[in-house]
Amino acid sequence: MDRHESTDTAATVIIGQKVRPGCERDFEAWQLNMNARAAVYPGFLGAEVNPPTAVQSDWVVVYRFDSIAHVQAWLNSATRQDMLSEGARFCDGPGTQQVISGGARPSDPLVTVVVTHRVTPDNVADFLAWQERLRAAEERFRGFRGTEVFRPVEGIQDEWTTLYRFENESDLETWLVSEERRELLAEGEKFADFQSRTVDNSFGSWFAFDDDGKQAPRPSEVKTSLAVWMGLYPTVVFLTLALSPLHMPLWLGMLVGNLLSSFAMSYLAMPYYVNPVLKRWLRPPTGASSRRSDVRGLLLLLALNAFWVVVFYLATRVIWHLP
Repeated sequence: MDRHESTDTAATVIIGQKVRPGCERDFEAWQLNMNARAAVYPGFLGAEVNPPTAVQSDWVVVYRFDSIAHVQAWLNSATRQDMLSEGARFCDGPGTQQVISGGARPSDPLVTVVVTHRVTPDNVADFLAWQERLRAAEERFRGFRGTEVFRPVEGIQDEWTTLYRFENESDLETWLVSEERRELLAEGEKFADFQSRTVDNSFGSWFAFDDDGKQAPRPSEVKTSLAVWMGLYPTVVFLTLALSPLHMPLWLGMLVGNLLSSFAMSYLAMPYYVNPVLKRWLRPPTGASSRRSDVRGLLLLLALNAFWVVVFYLATRVIWHLP
């Protein structure tokens, strides 16, 4: 395995698509329907739809599954083929697709460049050495946050895929127009047959790098469970109070409440409350005392939950008398 390859077994699909002028809303509605169909397939972890921005010219759709096998099952499914036929009228030509094995989700959004190369077996060693020279040059530029190289995925994709990330569009542009990059591209002339796409912030969050450009370790299962608990408690109480006037029976109230809490946790509690507050605890900075970080993070977590306990007690027993 290459030094920049992820050890994660999950798989990500990156799809770029040009959309016919005037069909943007229809395309987005169709794509969201496509994502809903994908969600019922085994191993589905999530999907994102990103419209064009100043950085990316195409619509970019990202799927994430827990394994290559499950990605392959979805990509080759009759459901997806039927949906592609239905949505072709919204698209301006065929889309592009990259599949990579590995990568995780951090909380910080960056600008990501996705590059695919066709490499013959006898040139793999030269290609990897050239990629290493590119990485060494990139890391000297301001805003560089990391790179990963992914091998071809058997049965799905023959190309090598490289991802590199910068803090913002300006830092990326400095690298793209630099003399160092032009010289390195000239050195790798035999790998000049490549496709490149720059993708804006929301996609970049599918890949985990620390501040030194290395892949960040995942939090432990204990930390993950406690972090979810911290977000789940206020989420569930707020939703319970919001739904209480409907007087639904237990079996229905739990069904609706669990559905809403899943969305609230994914789109509100975790990205805007738990992850920012516990960032240094979940992923301690390099060189920080792990014991001190763990103690501080745990105390902060307990203090916030105690705060919510007081708030909800006062709200339901002192200010109002709610169930």
